[in-house]
Amino acid sequence: MAMKTARNGTWLERWNPEEAGWNSALAWRTLWITTFNLMLAFITWFVVSALVVRLPNVGFHLSTSQLFWLTAMPGLAAGTLRILHTFLIPIYGSRHVITFSTLSLLIPLIGWGFIAQNVATPFWLLMLLAFLAGLGGGNFSSFMPSTSLFFPKRMQGTALGLQAGIGNFGVSVVQFITPWIIGFALAGSLLGNAETFTKGAVSKPIWLQNATLIWVPFVLVGAFLAWNYLKSVPVRANFREQLDIFREKHTWIMTSLYIMTFGSFSGFSAIFPLLIREVYGKFEGAPDPLKYAFFGPLVGSAARVLAGPVSDRFGGARVTQVSGIGLLISAFLVTLYTRPAGLEAFPYFVTAMLLAFFFSGVGNASTFKQMPMIFSPAPGQRRDRLDGSDRRLRPLHLLHLGRRSNCPLRFSHQFFLRFNGFLPAKYRAQLVLLCP
Repeated sequence: MAMKTARNGTWLERWNPEEAGWNSALAWRTLWITTFNLMLAFITWFVVSALVVRLPNVGFHLSTSQLFWLTAMPGLAAGTLRILHTFLIPIYGSRHVITFSTLSLLIPLIGWGFIAQNVATPFWLLMLLAFLAGLGGGNFSSFMPSTSLFFPKRMQGTALGLQAGIGNFGVSVVQFITPWIIGFALAGSLLGNAETFTKGAVSKPIWLQNATLIWVPFVLVGAFLAWNYLKSVPVRANFREQLDIFREKHTWIMTSLYIMTFGSFSGFSAIFPLLIREVYGKFEGAPDPLKYAFFGPLVGSAARVLAGPVSDRFGGARVTQVSGIGLLISAFLVTLYTRPAGLEAFPYFVTAMLLAFFFSGVGNASTFKQMPMIFSPAPGQRRDRLDGSDRRLRPLHLLHLGRRSNCPLRFSHQFFLRFNGFLPAKYRAQLVLLCP
């Protein structure tokens, strides 16, 4: 039977979910607490994408290239930080990593709350805080592996599909809530004064600081829950002992599939609002990007939740194949509507983007099903110690590798935009699709 007694309130004495009588209550409690914190991490990660489309209208003097840089920077940071997060769980355990990673979200949330009120903020400082927003993206690479340790293999597709799917809803939440929450004084003048939002001949007060400061109390609650109710599974390893995953060929195969799936989801989620603004914002009666952008992550997140049990039933590899074919077709359809002659093409553009989000969400779930099946424990391997022959945690490393590999693509794309501003916006927008 899987024992749950903890040493010093943190480490479990023994844990093996494959044995009869495993403590499912502890596993599901870990899932829900970690998922709540993961949603907050995604909210922090993508809040910049919701703010960027509003900054020029309140007086920030930013070029199109600078706006794309600000949108890309959290993704670059997330990929870099995932390298660090990959190795944390076996060293420090779930309780400490999730608690303090969640608390780290306060830095970008409070920082953006202040600088959003000052239109004289230099671009380098905006870039720094955009980078720090990537702390939320980095958390993903330790939160998901932590949860996988608590569930038997037969349930990991469902458990991780639920966690990742619900966590990904944070993207939709922040893009949906932001237009509403910035429309009124959240706490009188306590959180700062209003700015003037101007679009054409219309002006109105706006409180951009609300977009980030509203989440501060939720972060504090999430950290409290993690510290008081999470335990750590006794799978231990130092940094050196985990480096053998780079010699495993399946590491790189799964990395390429993760670029295709989660790389597409995260890249499209970040760029979708700005893409709408750049491609369709020039027309009379142009749509508000944030009224439509949240639908993409919403569809992708829902698809991820639903595809978890499907992957358990039919196998992750088969579902990933379907995802790849669907992404290829939908990406082609999107490019047909990135050089529109008018707004009549907009519904088709949004529909094609939603198809891309759907298939990326399906692939997100199916790749998580593949990982524990491909990287199973070596025969007779003890779970309380991870040595060079242990393969149990190898799939956890893939989580950052997929995102990290996607970041050079996005970074190089933004580099291209930054120094090739003479390209028409419609061509720049198409490049965003080819390099999410």
